Amino acid sequence: MPSADIILKNARVITMDERRPAAEAVAVTGNTVSVVGDASLVESAKGVGTRVIDCRGGTLVPGFNDAHLHLFSLVRQLLSLDLSPPKIKSIADIKEAIHRQAAGTPPGTWLSGTGFNDFYLEEKRYPTRWDLDEAAPDHPVVISHRSLHACVLNSRALELAGIGMETPEPPGARIERDIATGEPNGILFEMLGYIHNRVMGPFTAEELEQGVNLADGLFLYNGITSLQEATVVNDTGRWEAICSLVLNCQLHSRVSMMAGSSHWREFREHNLRTGSGDDLMRLGAVKFVPGVRDSGVYPPQDELNEMALECHDAGWQLAFHAVDESTVNAALTALEYIGGHSSVAGRRHRIEHCGECPDAMLERIRQLGAVIVTQPPFIYYSGERYLSTVSPSQLTYLYRMKSPLEHGIVVAASSDTPVVPLNPLMGIYAAVTRTAETGQELLPEEAVTPEQALSMYTINAAYASFEEDIKGSITPGKLADLVLLSENPLIVPPEKIKDIKVIMTIIGGEVVREV
Repeated sequence: MPSADIILKNARVITMDERRPAAEAVAVTGNTVSVVGDASLVESAKGVGTRVIDCRGGTLVPGFNDAHLHLFSLVRQLLSLDLSPPKIKSIADIKEAIHRQAAGTPPGTWLSGTGFNDFYLEEKRYPTRWDLDEAAPDHPVVISHRSLHACVLNSRALELAGIGMETPEPPGARIERDIATGEPNGILFEMLGYIHNRVMGPFTAEELEQGVNLADGLFLYNGITSLQEATVVNDTGRWEAICSLVLNCQLHSRVSMMAGSSHWREFREHNLRTGSGDDLMRLGAVKFVPGVRDSGVYPPQDELNEMALECHDAGWQLAFHAVDESTVNAALTALEYIGGHSSVAGRRHRIEHCGECPDAMLERIRQLGAVIVTQPPFIYYSGERYLSTVSPSQLTYLYRMKSPLEHGIVVAASSDTPVVPLNPLMGIYAAVTRTAETGQELLPEEAVTPEQALSMYTINAAYASFEEDIKGSITPGKLADLVLLSENPLIVPPEKIKDIKVIMTIIGGEVVREV
């Protein structure tokens, strides 16, 4: 056996490999783990050129895998005005921030803000086009809600988007209007992607380079060695762009990218589908986003069923954005329809979010062999809002984690960033404590153990993208994607988990960040 390139010793190794859950040291040869064991066993792999890293009692875990985020929206956020709480407390604060930005920006140039949250604004409402007009009458302005499912445009931006009195409701989206006049008030639902990609246009090369550099730094700082891009507008152009970023080492983390449901045929024309690519960059599921309108689920259930079946038959994994009970039901109904025509066994179709999930739905998910991709940090960052606005009957099954695991369902975890910050340790803390930022508890009976929470960000996340054979645990032969932590999340007091720091991030045997 060739000598190791790196040996990490004096570590508390949490392998997430049930065959050998703990160890003292790890050897890395090339881009894979070669030896896991006690100090003397690993020492035998040492050679003349081996770099020995003394972990000084730190905890070594598999690299974190964020199973659902939005890379280009994160880039947009990093290049935009930060309108999130607690810095922004009112619509007046939003207007002042935009006005300051406009003062130093040439008239006619787009101004973008992100992260506003109406729940934490004094006015308890969204800003309108007229609010934004007062702040920047000479610039087109778009600001996005923290959820990314809503945005607000000022009058100049609405004009550039071609949205006026006579504009019909787009399929699956909504243009909010003044009750008295019927005039659009600037608030748009499920149209942010259209505004960013079709109206504002793509990033310039300089903007993309700057934003990706910032995003890459955040991933490495937080120990995220793999990420799963989950944006519904992803097309072959996005695929080529991300491939370029990864191959040019502008983006160090490995990427699995979903394809948008309206674009999967483009990929098929290039002979690409779920699993295409390599260890650095591969295609994931096709993403569907069923929505709710006054007339019911959109698209209609029979149409969603047929769309999903066609995609399934073409060999794709499916991922359904489903937060509320009605959309979770629509996703499961579509999967059950597929199951009536073709086997779903082993296909690992995904329910993204699964925010409201009663017991009966858990059993349906188990029978379908589907995977839940949830967002534990929502409990911390949005728990106060959930407790204030969600009905008591729905709170009893909101963002459940323990119950799905007890049903035998694989649960993976993510941030949905830029909806909330990336930090996986905050997500692990929230999954273990079910505690909001305010200290309030949200459904504490759904708390999981620290080991279960860690598995959701490692081996379970790898399973969700069919990559558990190459990542997700510290196992000989798997990719050497490792993270060194300041403390052991399995033994520190639960309230301390969120304070654990990432000391070192290793991807493919290369130390890409260290303190």
